[in-house]
Amino acid sequence: MSQTALRSDAGPDAKRWRALVFIALAQLMVVLDATIVNIALPSAQQDLGISDGNRQWVITAYALAFGGLLLFGGRIADLWGRKRTFVTGLIGFAGASALGGAATGEAMMLGARALQGVFGALLAPAALSLLAVMFTDAKERAKAFGIYGAIAGGGGAVGLILGGFLTEYLNWRWTFFVNIPFAVVAALGAYFVIREPSGGRNRSPLDIPGVVLSTLGLVALVYGFTRAESAGWSDSVTVTMFVASAVLLAAFVLTEAKVKSPLLPLRVLTERNRGGVYMSLGLAVIAMFGLFLFLTYYLQIVQGYSPVKTGFAFLPMMVGMITGSTQIGARLMTRVAPRLLMAPGFLLAAVGMLLLTQLEIGSSYAGLILPAQLMLGLGMGTAFMPAMSLATHGVEARDAGVASAMVNTSQQVGGAIGTALLNTIAASATTAYLTDHAAGATNPKLLQAQAMVEGYTSAIWWAVGILVVSALIAATLVTTGHQGGSAAASSDDGVEDEVKVPVLVH
Repeated sequence: MSQTALRSDAGPDAKRWRALVFIALAQLMVVLDATIVNIALPSAQQDLGISDGNRQWVITAYALAFGGLLLFGGRIADLWGRKRTFVTGLIGFAGASALGGAATGEAMMLGARALQGVFGALLAPAALSLLAVMFTDAKERAKAFGIYGAIAGGGGAVGLILGGFLTEYLNWRWTFFVNIPFAVVAALGAYFVIREPSGGRNRSPLDIPGVVLSTLGLVALVYGFTRAESAGWSDSVTVTMFVASAVLLAAFVLTEAKVKSPLLPLRVLTERNRGGVYMSLGLAVIAMFGLFLFLTYYLQIVQGYSPVKTGFAFLPMMVGMITGSTQIGARLMTRVAPRLLMAPGFLLAAVGMLLLTQLEIGSSYAGLILPAQLMLGLGMGTAFMPAMSLATHGVEARDAGVASAMVNTSQQVGGAIGTALLNTIAASATTAYLTDHAAGATNPKLLQAQAMVEGYTSAIWWAVGILVVSALIAATLVTTGHQGGSAAASSDDGVEDEVKVPVLVH
C-alpha cells in the first residue's frame, strides 16, 4: 500500500466535527477580512493621512501577498503538516491584525496588510486540506463541505454588516482587532482538537525555482489587473505586468514538468474534472466580486443607504448561499453528478444577475434586489459546495494542500480580474452616458446618478455572460459521477491502493 494514501483501516477521528467548528471559524475570519476592511478604508485613510493615490495599496498589499503565496502555502501545509501550518497561520494573522489596528501611519498599515496576506496564504489552503483529509465518508464530507461552502460564500456579506457596525459605532481600528479573538479561539481549538491523519505528508524537498516563479508570476498577474483598474489597460506598467506574468507562469509550468518534486504536481491540474472546477470557480468569482462592488456602490451612493443598512441589505444573498450549500448541495452531492448541481447553480445565479440589469435610480429593494439576491445566493451556494469538495476529491493525501491552494488561487485571481475588468467596463459606460446626455441635462446630480446606474448595469450584463460560460464549463468538463462512495485509486507506480478518501467515479 502506498505511503501517500490514507489507509482504509484508519477509523475516522472522533473529534472531527469539533475540529470543523474551528476550521470554519478560521475560514470565516479570512473571508470577513476581504470585505470588512473595504468599509473601514475611508476612515482609516483620513486618520493615517494616506493619499488617494496610495489608498488602493491597503487592499492591494493584502491581495498580492495572499494571491502570490497561496501555492507556496499549500505546499508548506503538505510538507510541514496541515495542523501546524494552520495554527501558525492563525497566530501570524492575529499578530498582523493587531499591527494593523495599532497602525500609526501609512507604512505600518501597508506592512500589516501584507503580513495578513502572507499568513492568510498559509491558513486558507491548510484549512481546506484539513477538511479533505479528515472527512472521508461521502455523506459526512458532503455536510462538512456544505458548511464550509456556505461560510466561504456568505462570509463576505457578514463582513459588510460587521464592518458597518464597527466603523459606525466604534472605530475603524476594530475591523482589525476583531480578528484577534477569532484567531485565538480557532488556534487553541485546533491545537487541542484537530488530529491530522498520519501518512499524508509530502516530505519531498521544496521546489525553490517553482516557489520563485509561481510567486512572482501570480503577483505580476494580480498587480496587473489591480493596476488596470486605476491606470488603464494600455498603461505601460499594466502591459509589462501581464507580459511578465505570462512568461513567469509559462516558465513555472515547464519547470514543474521537469523537476523531481514539483511545487504544483501537474497531475493536480491536468485531471479533467479538477481543471474544470478551477476554471468555473474562477469565472464565477469574477461575476460575484463585480456584484458585491456595484451593489454596494448602488445602495450607498445612489439609494443613500448607511454602511450598516447596506450590510443588512446583503443578508438575503447570504441566506440563499447557506440554503443552497447545506440544504441542496450537501443533500444531493452524494446522489447526483457534480455537473448537475454546478451548471444549474451557475445558471440560476445568472438569472439573478440578469434581474439586476434592470436596475434604475428608484428601483424597489423588495421587488427587484431581494429576489435577485436570493436567486444568486441559492445558485452560488448550490454550485460552490460540490465544486469545493470536488477540487480535493480523490486527490492523493500528499497533494491535498496544494490542490486546496489552487481553489483559493482561482478565487483570488478571479476576484482581482472581476474587480478590475468589471470596474473598467462600468467606468467606460458611465463616461459614455455622461458624454451623450450632458448637453440636454437640467439636473447634473440626477444625470450623474443615472450615468452611474448605466455603468453598473452594463458591467452586470458582462457578469451574466461570465456566469453562463462558467455553467457551460461545468457541464462539459466536469464529467465525474456523484461523490457517494469510496473507490480504488491508482498510485504513481500503477498499483491500485484502497483508500478511504473517495476518488472520482467516471
